[in-house]
Amino acid sequence: MELDWLNVGKIVNTHGVRGEVRVVSKTDFPEERYKKGNVLYIFKKGHTEPLKVTIASHRQHKQFDLLTFEEVGSLNEAELLKESILKVEKEQLTSLDEGEFYFHEIIGCDVYDEQEKLIGRIKEILTPGANDVWVVERKGKKDVLIPYIPSVVKMIDIPSKTVRIEVMEGLIDE
Repeated sequence: MELDWLNVGKIVNTHGVRGEVRVVSKTDFPEERYKKGNVLYIFKKGHTEPLKVTIASHRQHKQFDLLTFEEVGSLNEAELLKESILKVEKEQLTSLDEGEFYFHEIIGCDVYDEQEKLIGRIKEILTPGANDVWVVERKGKKDVLIPYIPSVVKMIDIPSKTVRIEVMEGLIDE
């Protein structure tokens, strides 16, 4: 049976001299995903088999997540992991509370306004601070940034890949 994988981040560099790696995260829940003892898989360029690793430590530094793995003990070993992709088995996903969604469930959803008019399709999720921002791609127009807040996002239907929003004044410029 083929395993389904989800990308949780990319190792972009090493940090310090003790085998710590600098990760640009693609995960919705870094605190949970990078918890000590969790298992991740490293997909290195040019290798067919992923490397199974266990998280030894996690901390945040600037916009990066810094990780160490039980299996990687030195700077030299960590250097070999640069440009690798960190993944998790889809089966490892934990169930979410009502009203919580994984990024991969939201990306690709069509966004409609109150009059059922298609605005566009969600292509990316930004996490700048207090709330996530959904980047909605529109045909022949500039992308729209939709804040994921209750006053704007009214309905999310994952099975039908649709989102309904209330368009606030100034949200969408034609």
